[in-house]
Amino acid sequence: MKLLLVDGHYYVYRSFFAIPNLSNSKGEPTNAIFGFTKTLRLMIKHLQPDLGAVFWDEGMPEHRMKLQPNYKETRKEMPLPMVPQLDYIRKLTPLIGFTNISLPNTEADDLMGCYAMAACKRKGMEVVLATNDKDLFQLVGPCVKVYSTNKTDLASPKDGFALLGEDQVIAKWDVAPRLIGDVLAIAGDSVDNIPGAGIGRKAAAKLITEFGGLDSLLAKIDMVKSEKTREKLRAAREQILQNRKMVALDCDIKLPTPIDDLRIQPDYPALIAAVEKCEFKSLLQEIRDEAAKVQTGAQSELAL
Repeated sequence: MKLLLVDGHYYVYRSFFAIPNLSNSKGEPTNAIFGFTKTLRLMIKHLQPDLGAVFWDEGMPEHRMKLQPNYKETRKEMPLPMVPQLDYIRKLTPLIGFTNISLPNTEADDLMGCYAMAACKRKGMEVVLATNDKDLFQLVGPCVKVYSTNKTDLASPKDGFALLGEDQVIAKWDVAPRLIGDVLAIAGDSVDNIPGAGIGRKAAAKLITEFGGLDSLLAKIDMVKSEKTREKLRAAREQILQNRKMVALDCDIKLPTPIDDLRIQPDYPALIAAVEKCEFKSLLQEIRDEAAKVQTGAQSELAL
């Protein structure tokens, strides 16, 4: 069984900025809707998952806001043309076959982590994370891979997508997945407004590799070769420890929807109607052809 967990907001933003100036005859923007729908359907084609869900941020977790009140404060407001599209996408997602999952004051990456951890306890379950979230790379292992269409991750442009396992993550981060949180604790994360110790990601990875982990490094700061680096680590010690808590995934949340209820089941009639409203001609024909094939296959099975 293969479970696909999708970072909803990441792919909405990516679609919005990748496909500018697309609208229907009423002048309503549809670029994010088009890109997101195509992307989700492409994931199904690439991965052939049995189960799937799309996860959405719903406010900030209390424990992170208490630690760092300025968490994610530097993020820009959602572009106005994206707002109505996001609402439409969340209604469209179940029609494509995926379950929407979110909880108040909970970030998508924590929920994705909960589902990944729960699924990995099951024999024979494979988990794919469709995301670009740094924190989720910590989960990569024998059961978990990250889906990527970024050109830098592809073996060749013809591949179309890549599944990043432990080896690929180590090549990307210079540390094992379980140590990524230690690296981020030192380097910080400007995207999430988490301040670092003035030490870059590459240098932080070298330190973590040399000392085997953050706890060992902080216990042996005197053994760090560079005096300048020693001073930075001492000065930022409390910040680093706080950062480690910030980037740790909260995987103790009760699953709002059971894993077995996440089977991917497109609602073709409703999906066709929704895509018609957006006036996506080529995509509409593609979905109609697919629906006809599915119906023919179902009739053949009934005949047998």
